[in-house]
Formats: sequence, C-alpha cells, structure tokens
Amino acid sequence: MNKIQVIVQTRYIEEQSRPEQDYYVYSYTITLINQGEQAARLLDRHWIITDSNGRVQEVRGEGVVGEKPHLKPGEQYTYSSGTMLETEVGTMRGSYGMVTDQGEKFDAVIDEFVLAPPRVLH
Repeated sequence: MNKIQVIVQTRYIEEQSRPEQDYYVYSYTITLINQGEQAARLLDRHWIITDSNGRVQEVRGEGVVGEKPHLKPGEQYTYSSGTMLETEVGTMRGSYGMVTDQGEKFDAVIDEFVLAPPRVLH
C-alpha cells in the first residue's frame, strides 16, 4: 500500500507583505512521510490556490524546490516554499505525483489548508 502523509505549517511574512497594495506573502513548510510499504519518488506537484475573492491559481511543475526526493518506507522529507495572494486570507490544496520503485504511479493528496495572518481567523 502507498501512503504518503503530508504535514503543512504556514507562516504570514509580514515584512514582505504590502496590505495597502493587496499583496500578502506566505511561506509554507511541507513534511512528507512515507508511511507505505514501498519506496517512492516525488515526480511533480499540482497546487490549487484560492484567494477570498474566489480567484484561483493552478500551479503545476516538476519536483519541489528543484528536487525529486526519494523516500523509503519510514523516511521523511521537509521543504519550504511560498506563495503570494491578493487577499489577506486564502487556501491551498493539491497533490504530489509519486512513483514507486516498481513503476506504480499514485497521488499523495494535500488536504486544503488556510493561509491567514495570525489573529485574523478565530
């Protein structure tokens, strides 16, 4: 069975954001943990980023931060990246395209998470 756990931590980057210009910067740190029985490599990513005006951006690309990590069962990989929104609050969700060493392709789902400055949402 293939199971990649995806843990997300987000941070509002106040010093790079310009709220008066509708420019909000967020970083996110992702930890992938291979909880499956087979080794797997991350091939690509697909993000769906939605701001509070309903504007949707789709991002697809190879690997993450220029890497295609290979995770044996029990191993984990952590990376950080970022995104920009035109509204103070938004969401992200998506998937990582994975392949086992045996050539079986599967998606590791990234559940929707919220991007918001501290103390904006209760």
